[in-house]
Amino acid sequence: MYTHKGVKITWLGHDGFRVQDGQTIYIDPFQIGGNPPKADVVLISHEHFDHLSLEDLKKIVSPNTVIVAHKQSHPELSKLKVKEVKLMRPGDTLKIGKLEVEAVPAYNLNKFREPGKVFHPKEDGKLGFVLTVNGVRIYHAGDTDHIPEMKNIRPEIALLPVSGTYVMTAKEAAEAVATINPKVVIPMHFGAIVGERNDAETFKKLVTCQVEILEKEN
Repeated sequence: MYTHKGVKITWLGHDGFRVQDGQTIYIDPFQIGGNPPKADVVLISHEHFDHLSLEDLKKIVSPNTVIVAHKQSHPELSKLKVKEVKLMRPGDTLKIGKLEVEAVPAYNLNKFREPGKVFHPKEDGKLGFVLTVNGVRIYHAGDTDHIPEMKNIRPEIALLPVSGTYVMTAKEAAEAVATINPKVVIPMHFGAIVGERNDAETFKKLVTCQVEILEKEN
């Protein structure tokens, strides 16, 4: 766990995080273990199985949970018994209790499933999120490359993918840091589908800001 100004950030593995400051917020929970606390809010960046996992969501949601997601996630999420599913597009903002959420673009520029077709197309409207929690701006980049829209994001804490293949490489993530200028970066998107801790260590050597490589919660 990493704590910043009273906000607790726990890495759940892959792109998954739990953020707590009175509210309990999950982002893209995947392969989580133990007996996790129930969610007040869950943010789902897109519909791929390692970001929208019904098995994992069933461990943390309750009838009081609000889920925030993009439109292509709705068919799966509608199977859950929760308070509400709110759909967002890049550029949308909303407030849930004390939590402020801004949806930002997340897409590929140069990671291709086949010639001419990227894994995460811009036109799909897949999401990254900027959360304002207890006055702290936290950017969860989602599955993305270093995209031009990042120049408008000025977070204190950035959660950035570093493994390549489907997302930024360590070098590309370092270039993204120069664009968004966070105080602290927590690397993600390694250790499950693709990527190793080595990718996070390589990234750490390439940047001058504070980097916190977290251990996955068991």
